[in-house]
Amino acid sequence: MNAPRDFWSRRRAAVEAETEAERKAEAERALAAEMAELEERSDAEILAELDLPDPDTLKSGDDVIAFMARAVPERIRRRALRKLWRLNPVLANLDGLNDYDGDYTAVSDAPVLTTYQVGKGLLAHVQEMARQAEAETQVAVADDPAVEIEPVVVEEPAAEPEAPQADVETDPPVRAPRRMRFAFDTVPQRGEAS
Repeated sequence: MNAPRDFWSRRRAAVEAETEAERKAEAERALAAEMAELEERSDAEILAELDLPDPDTLKSGDDVIAFMARAVPERIRRRALRKLWRLNPVLANLDGLNDYDGDYTAVSDAPVLTTYQVGKGLLAHVQEMARQAEAETQVAVADDPAVEIEPVVVEEPAAEPEAPQADVETDPPVRAPRRMRFAFDTVPQRGEAS
């Protein structure tokens, strides 16, 4: 672990952190001012100044890296990226096999209803379906007088034959386990006579 720093070390670190924060804030203000200036100018002026082609005239194979520079406004960068996505067949024609292609924004807040029970699984659901199916067949059979109801014979599995017992005497009775017994010599306590 680091040794505890003294007051002046902590003070120096705090001053350096303040200076760094001021530097970052100044850079962000300068960038915001530059972007505000670029937003006021037209796209044609900016493209001419930066020597970039019109993003709408890009062809397949053209390089769009120049549009990703910090000096290019966001609106022009987006136009170039849209054109890139339309030109490239790999990006434009999705096959739908990506697991992130679905629209997951329409998810309901309602809890998911399920018949699964912890420790029991879907057993109750399957048993209920079997009971309903059996009730339907009984109703169908009861409605049709021409059908004779035959009792269902359930065959029980044959019991395994027992192995013949040899003439063996029964096991001797099991003895209780032996317990260890401890005996301690009494040690005279202080002040007692031995």
